Amino acid sequence: MGIILNTDHLKGAVEDNALQNILPAIKKAHDALAAKSGAGSEFIGWLDLPERIPDAFLQELSGLAKEVQSNSDAIISIGIGGSYLGIRAALEFLRTRGKVPVYYAGHHMSADHLHDLLEELKDKRLTVVVISKSGTTTEPALAFRIVKKLMESKYKAAELKQRIICVTDEKKGALRQVADKAGYRTFVIPDDVGGRFSVLTPVGLMPLAIAGVDIKSLVEGARKAQKEYAVADLKTNTAYRYAAFRYLLHTKGKSIEVFSSFYPSMLYLAEWWKQLFGESEGKNHKGLFPASMIFSTDLHSMGQWMQDGVRNVFETFLMVDRPQHKVSIPSEKDDLDKFNFVAGKDLDFVNKQAYHATASAHLEGGVPNMTITVAQADELHLGQLFYFFEKAVAISGYLLGVNPFDQPGVEAYKKKMFGLLGRK
Repeated sequence: MGIILNTDHLKGAVEDNALQNILPAIKKAHDALAAKSGAGSEFIGWLDLPERIPDAFLQELSGLAKEVQSNSDAIISIGIGGSYLGIRAALEFLRTRGKVPVYYAGHHMSADHLHDLLEELKDKRLTVVVISKSGTTTEPALAFRIVKKLMESKYKAAELKQRIICVTDEKKGALRQVADKAGYRTFVIPDDVGGRFSVLTPVGLMPLAIAGVDIKSLVEGARKAQKEYAVADLKTNTAYRYAAFRYLLHTKGKSIEVFSSFYPSMLYLAEWWKQLFGESEGKNHKGLFPASMIFSTDLHSMGQWMQDGVRNVFETFLMVDRPQHKVSIPSEKDDLDKFNFVAGKDLDFVNKQAYHATASAHLEGGVPNMTITVAQADELHLGQLFYFFEKAVAISGYLLGVNPFDQPGVEAYKKKMFGLLGRK
């Protein structure tokens, strides 16, 4: 089972002939991607990346993983944006902290949080992974300075070379200079892959490998998706259908897409998705606003807004067909809470009925919705999902008429912050 897209709850929101009418625009976007002739074409190395990842490289990472797992109690992963979210999304999706637990730094500048983290880990055997193309992004650069000081107090120079691993530019940048001077091990971020598309590069694969994730299956899933979404056929290309429906709903006045799931383990996949779509589409005063919710928790808070709020929103659910565990609901003699009527049922059965009820209720409340379903929350299907969304956002960006591969607006706050800090 690949990725299934159910659009039954879009009926009435999108005309029956709409997909046929948008097909020429889809093909134009597809051709621009394939020919590398569209805006931002210098950053589409992710497009054929899965099939270009050498099996020998995956084997190399497996060897590194065994080494790190044998001498480390914890991994500190330092990065922000695409250098952080893909890693955390994968580990949360798989519901594991790995064979070696992964802790995160450099994705904010909270002094209390970093202090507490270092206090917790100061007596642990540590491996540090720092991920930055330039080495000058404020949050990870400052975190690395602080974490490096701890590492230097714990280990001599020779051991530091093994315990600090840098993922950065091949030749240039501050982190490259630091790594070369100190002799740290390094992995290269490809020049033609932007940060939010980088989870299948060493940015994601190396930290996930040393944490204990089956990266061979992850890459295999992405390879399957690359083949499956290679043709501009809206009948068979699920990623293109998703992109097409998003765009059509946007033309109907839907300016917000809510990514919803009934599985808490999808929280950081949703965060990764928000960066991917927000940073790719939000330009020239265009683009859908990506939001996310985890149900049924958020049905008891944001559920009111979703049901009766401003009708400028549509919803995309992500569901899992087969959870890894079954939890049977017991019967109680007194039945004081009146729930014996579901005694003997699996809890996921109830969860899925809540999903069906929510999707139906939201449609009746004026929120059209579609559902993406994967068979299991494992590495294979995660690799498919990563590539599915990357391909979909590329097509979506071109449909909107923006460059989906740059992020000029991200620099605005940085310039003002450096001015306030007194940087020349």
